[in-house]
Amino acid sequence: MMIRVLIADDHAVVREGVKRIIESADDMVLVGEAADGQELISQVASIPPSVVVMDLSMPGRPGLEILQEIRTAYPQLPVLVLSIHPEDQYAVRTLAAGASGYLNKGSAPGELIEAIRTVVRGRRYISPAVAESLAAHVDKVSAKSSHEKLSNREYEVMCLIARGRSVSDIAEEMSLSVKTISTYRSRLLEKLDLRHNGEITRYAIEHGLVQ
Repeated sequence: MMIRVLIADDHAVVREGVKRIIESADDMVLVGEAADGQELISQVASIPPSVVVMDLSMPGRPGLEILQEIRTAYPQLPVLVLSIHPEDQYAVRTLAAGASGYLNKGSAPGELIEAIRTVVRGRRYISPAVAESLAAHVDKVSAKSSHEKLSNREYEVMCLIARGRSVSDIAEEMSLSVKTISTYRSRLLEKLDLRHNGEITRYAIEHGLVQ
């Protein structure tokens, strides 16, 4: 049986690269491409695919929110996250949100093929890097970090601020108002007991959330 793959990434170059990798496998076929989360949700409903390979950072709604919506509506549909973010930043939170696997975009083409086949068989794909991140997460459970208390959106806003993005830039990227992003910023400052963006950046660096 052919594996029907739907790709979601806002960069055409990345989609083309993934497409070529899929076409190199004799048991896979590309059935659709999406450039943002809303387009992805529409295509999942109309195609439907055997597996979704999606990026987290796309225009519009946050990737984790899109992932959760797909998993709620289609609980049997495996979703493999292919992200530029290092495994130690997003893997645990992504898997907790319902992803069947997490792979960094720097991974070898063969690993992507293996990951797709694994999640389609109903198993989770855990790379060595993700396994190490999960182990580290388990070690920290007894002394839970403050950022684990953040909602997915608060967490994403925190990481973007730590990377030097302004509130207006984040609002534009997430298709939300500046007021809404400011509210998320205020909440995360309160939850992390921080005072300003500089402390957010320092916190994120100290906890290995950004590079």
